[in-house]
Amino acid sequence: MSTLTKSLKLGVATLAIMNVTAVVSLRGLPAEAEYGISSAFYYLFAAIVFLIPTSFVAAELAAMFQDKQGGVFRWVGEAFGKRIGFLAIWLQWVESTIWYPTVLTFGAVSLAFIGMDSTADMSLASNKIYTLVVVLIIYWAATFISLKGMGWVSKVAKVGGLIGTIIPAALLVLLAIIYLASGGKSQMNFDGNFFPDITKLDNLVLASGIFLFYAGMEMTGIHVKEMDNPSKNYPKAVFLGAIITVLIFVLGTFSLGIIIPQKDINLTQSLLVGFDNYFKYIHMSWLSPIIAIALAFGVLAGVLTWVSGPSKGIFAVGKAGYLPPVMQKSNNIGVQKNILLIQGGIVTILSLLFVVMPSVQSFYQILSQLTVLLYLIMYLLMFAAAIYLRYNMKDTPRPFRLGKRGNGVMWIVSGVGFLGSLLAFVLSFIPPAQISVGSNAVWYAVLFIGCIIVVGAPFVIYAMRKPSWIDKGSEFEPFHWEQK
Repeated sequence: MSTLTKSLKLGVATLAIMNVTAVVSLRGLPAEAEYGISSAFYYLFAAIVFLIPTSFVAAELAAMFQDKQGGVFRWVGEAFGKRIGFLAIWLQWVESTIWYPTVLTFGAVSLAFIGMDSTADMSLASNKIYTLVVVLIIYWAATFISLKGMGWVSKVAKVGGLIGTIIPAALLVLLAIIYLASGGKSQMNFDGNFFPDITKLDNLVLASGIFLFYAGMEMTGIHVKEMDNPSKNYPKAVFLGAIITVLIFVLGTFSLGIIIPQKDINLTQSLLVGFDNYFKYIHMSWLSPIIAIALAFGVLAGVLTWVSGPSKGIFAVGKAGYLPPVMQKSNNIGVQKNILLIQGGIVTILSLLFVVMPSVQSFYQILSQLTVLLYLIMYLLMFAAAIYLRYNMKDTPRPFRLGKRGNGVMWIVSGVGFLGSLLAFVLSFIPPAQISVGSNAVWYAVLFIGCIIVVGAPFVIYAMRKPSWIDKGSEFEPFHWEQK
């Protein structure tokens, strides 16, 4: 998103739509369709305990440090020191790196449905070699394009968001309405319980993935200063964006559940199969390849934008002396060359896990869970930092502040966000009942070892850092406690 000029102020509706665009992705709908009518409870619960707290806390922190570099590194570092701040931004970068194979798996599946033979398309979509090849080709193509400069990508992302997310979501809901209105039989039992059976913890695992659906709202907090009267208008924009986001997710999930029996739901294929079934019902099967291309384009546009995005944050921090010189190398137009290549290497290794996982679906699920775990650790640090800074930097101006006086509102909002994130973190370790993930030992090993390696790596790098790592051109501002 390009920086807006000071003369241009964001309205409530504009920022709400920006929030929706930043958060909403249709690829997760099948995971929640597994839960039938109770999926609406999970969406609402996650919005209240995670989406809204994340938005408000990030807005206060972003406005508080609007003139200083570092993002989440700055926010957490000001509270808990450089080492923990480095961990936070490291997790944000690595989480996005692990996310690429899962989102590109969805893109590969979408491309498989371009054909007109649904049986052959489904067979191709579940082929591990096909998926692996497509994921690697698309990812490395996006990386090499990033190295040439990405000024034009913002336009592609906007078009991709419209064509690949917003229009398909509206179309999916419209098709469900037409289907039911014309006498179609719903495969989803709307007489079921809205409140889930929380005694079965293994049934809650897929639901914890909703937190990742809502992740990324901290990015839009940077725009709080670009609004008139942000103390009133920003909360309005957050609530409006949250309502639209929840409606898209709930109605989209219901629309899939209406056309696909619960026992046939597949995490990677069901969105395309759902469209396919609806188009057959209205005798317009020729639309299936078009929607498959649109969804794939939406995925590719998003990945193209994100390949160079989070890596820029850790690149700026790295030049301040937190990464070895080899990871500070840029090309002649200033793009973080070596970080992008290292990121690509990690994506390639993770993609090769297809070989040991029993199916594309199980691979997709285990990487999604690891992504959730890592991102939630970052959010736990962010919520804790927001509360701590109310006492440690109590006199620092806050252009946007949660609560006019005292710290009670901050404790409530951050506390709810922290506890919600902690609950989702614990649940994410439990193997899901609905999906065959092969050996539970492999499931636990990947998640535990993955978390230990990723969380431990920045502490090792921090301990090894040398004064010579600081780039002479870095203008990274000192923390407040370094200036005292």
